[in-house]
Amino acid sequence: MTARGAGLLAAAVVLLFLGFRYGYPDLALLGAAAGLALLAAVVFAFWRPRLGVTRIADPDRVARGEPATVTLTVSNTSRIRAATLIATDRCGSASVEVPLLRLRPGSDTVETYPVPTHRRGLVPIGPLHVTRRDPLGLITLARGYGGTTVVRVHPRIHPLRAVPAGLTRSLDGSADKVPQGSITFDTLREYVPGDELRRVHWRSSAKVGELMVREQLDTAEPTIVVLLDDRRAAHRGDSFEDACEAAASIVVAAVREDLPVSLHLVGATIGGPHLDVLTEAVLGDGDLAATLRRLRAQKLGDTLIFLTGPGGRADLGAVSGLRAAYPVALAGILGDRDSSPAVPTDRLLVIEAVDGAEFAAAWDGVRGW
Repeated sequence: MTARGAGLLAAAVVLLFLGFRYGYPDLALLGAAAGLALLAAVVFAFWRPRLGVTRIADPDRVARGEPATVTLTVSNTSRIRAATLIATDRCGSASVEVPLLRLRPGSDTVETYPVPTHRRGLVPIGPLHVTRRDPLGLITLARGYGGTTVVRVHPRIHPLRAVPAGLTRSLDGSADKVPQGSITFDTLREYVPGDELRRVHWRSSAKVGELMVREQLDTAEPTIVVLLDDRRAAHRGDSFEDACEAAASIVVAAVREDLPVSLHLVGATIGGPHLDVLTEAVLGDGDLAATLRRLRAQKLGDTLIFLTGPGGRADLGAVSGLRAAYPVALAGILGDRDSSPAVPTDRLLVIEAVDGAEFAAAWDGVRGW
């Protein structure tokens, strides 16, 4: 109820009371008219227009700064009356006005508007809010129509040319870098049509009674582990956004080269595709020491990439302690302009960059791969 409606309601109560209490029919008539006006406003506002709403985001996944649009189609599914309404569609933190003027029964209108992609994250779109207001402006009622759509704004990706080389154990026990790799037995599985007969393990097949095929893996294929520091204390300004860009660039470069890559956060646990995880990542609290202990025990790969902000400089010593479990370890410090540069050691390579683009340029210049 608007302020005008509340005032009219108060006036109707006062007029009816005075008219009936002191015998003034004119006041009672005015009070009754005000009450009827309020009743008509309620009936008018609570009439629910029958609308069909469809929304398409193209694309629904986009890198930060790239264009994305939403196409909204609103149709009047009523068979009797046209609809003239005030409608707004939520797009992130903003509202987009959707004109619905004389929308005839069975017809529709299409509205297209851009999605704000200047910040990484999830951009919720919808539902469509339709506002009904009576002609006297006494009551305003808003309803939601249609579902919601989410546009995922990924971090900006900077092309990386260099990727880590594979590490394998030679016969004398030392770790060597080999570009081609070696094939090692992994497990046995049942034969399926199309498998090469030379991979059939005949001895196991005779024992089991079914054809068993050897599964092999390349032990020299580099497995990259990216650890993104999402602790609030480790970042200043936009350093976390820059760290997300660096992580996304590494993930995309590894996928381009068909290299296994895993992404981990210090504090949060988010599942799904790596770029979606980076889209949803936010700053919070986390235990870096516990995360490092877990990575040391699991030995998830041979190349560890630790990405942090200016506040994580003091933790480089703890990260270098993973050198025994991960033959190649690199730390990236993003967003630090003032501190003196860290000195790389034989246990930990260090890249310091102002933003993601500078990190990509420094990454390609690393000779430790």
